[in-house]
Amino acid sequence: MKTRLWTLILPLSAGLACAGPNPGGSAGGTIELAALDAVFSDFNDPNGPGCAFAVSRDGQQVMARAYGMANLEWDIPNTPETVFEPGSVSKQFTAAATILLALDGRIDLDDDIREYFPEMPDYGEPITVRMLIHHTSGLRDWGSVAGIEGWPRTTRIHTHSHALDIASRQRALNYAPGRYYSYTNTGYNLQAMLVERVTGQTFDEFSQARIFGPLGMTKTEWRDDFTEIVEERSVGYRRGEDGQWHMLMPFENVHGNGGLLTTVGDLLKFTRNLDTGDVGGPEFIRLMHDEGTLDSGRRIGYAGGLRVGEYKGVREVRHSGSTAAYRGFLTRYPDHGVAVSLMCNAREADSGGLARQVAELYLADAITEASPADPAGVDVDPARVAAFAGGYRDTRTGQYLELTADGSSLRLGGGIQGLQLMAASETEFTSPAGVSIAFEPGAEGGRPAAIMNTSGAVDVRIEPVGEFSPTAADLADYVGAYRSDEAEVTYWLEVEDGSLVLKDRYGDGEALDPVYPDAFTQGGTTYIFHRGDGGRVTEASLSQGRVWDLRFDRVP
Repeated sequence: MKTRLWTLILPLSAGLACAGPNPGGSAGGTIELAALDAVFSDFNDPNGPGCAFAVSRDGQQVMARAYGMANLEWDIPNTPETVFEPGSVSKQFTAAATILLALDGRIDLDDDIREYFPEMPDYGEPITVRMLIHHTSGLRDWGSVAGIEGWPRTTRIHTHSHALDIASRQRALNYAPGRYYSYTNTGYNLQAMLVERVTGQTFDEFSQARIFGPLGMTKTEWRDDFTEIVEERSVGYRRGEDGQWHMLMPFENVHGNGGLLTTVGDLLKFTRNLDTGDVGGPEFIRLMHDEGTLDSGRRIGYAGGLRVGEYKGVREVRHSGSTAAYRGFLTRYPDHGVAVSLMCNAREADSGGLARQVAELYLADAITEASPADPAGVDVDPARVAAFAGGYRDTRTGQYLELTADGSSLRLGGGIQGLQLMAASETEFTSPAGVSIAFEPGAEGGRPAAIMNTSGAVDVRIEPVGEFSPTAADLADYVGAYRSDEAEVTYWLEVEDGSLVLKDRYGDGEALDPVYPDAFTQGGTTYIFHRGDGGRVTEASLSQGRVWDLRFDRVP
């Protein structure tokens, strides 16, 4: 167990407010505890997991409360001093460590990462440290590749050696470095390893000396050994198919991408430093908030493990996170001096939604709601909207997506569960979630292509695809074994009951749905088959959220 100087506190029962200066105070007046408790009504249960949150104003913590249970087997409640994991909220700490190392002059953010990781392939264009920070490296997400192999996160004790091994086996990138944005944990695991290789310290030792210690974060550490005893740590829980709570813990040693063990109070100490620069100074603050820029010159809104943007008219700097059943959200509204930290040990918790509900109570009149509008946006002929409905192909990745018509609006993802896009004009559709689709001038006799933008993908061209109803003879073309050395896995394709079925090494599998010629989908993954000169299928590729065009050779 790492040595820690723990703060002595009295036990706090679930839902009890933590004393502090001006408890509940805000620019908009006193915040009623009942209003805060109402936000967490679904998690204030002595028979289930819950959440803890804290609020600061101008760097002073003004509120901290907790709900639900930290440990269901021992009936231990969550408190504001409970240790959780905030998932990818951790990334800003990793970026901070990398930036501090650069400010020390020990690395340059524009260094080629192969200076520190010679085992990584030469992709023809350099990947810089800065690209690791901004998710513009093109590196595939190692955890996604591990899942393709058959060992998704939480099913095996992954280490940094595994992460680096998987990354170094990738013969191709998702895209040329700097061309696009693609969220990838690989870049943040590499940063943690980079700090260790340059300093000779463990990542936790460096972080304790340069970040946690100076900021007084006495209950924060990296989970670099999941077997260590951590005082006051909560257990993560998910709801099982039987309706009961089941443990779901991150039994892995990868960190830097996530893996921070901390409290809501300690998170506020760190985010305050992003205003003051007590650690790092003004250049540290600038680099932490410096948004990534693509080769096209477009800025992407992702900075040093931080998303920079607006929420209901208020400037916001935030990041969300999830690891196993833990959920986290850390957000700051610099123009109003308000910050909210929140962590939960329930997988079902919408950490961002909960934290922002708390923030709205403290921001009061600073929040501006969008004016009420017709659910369909502008008045567009439903028949015109219906003309856009159908299947589309992401031209970068080959991934399939579906648009369905819903009166004067579209749904992305199909059916009533899809994301609703309201009409902004006869050819443009948008959602409050930041997704927009703009159709190109009409295509003669068919659906037009469109440009789609989301929070994680900008200027993506999507093209309409026709329906694909393969015959038994067509399906026979795909039958066989396919091998990927990059993922160290072989898949088998067979025809069963008139469907193409993808099976793993254990003989388990599910049917694939045909979506366009030589392309099938299953669970958000698109499988595309490629043919040689003679028309025979010779290889396949797989594309999903964080892995694009992973190739499989057909086994003779």
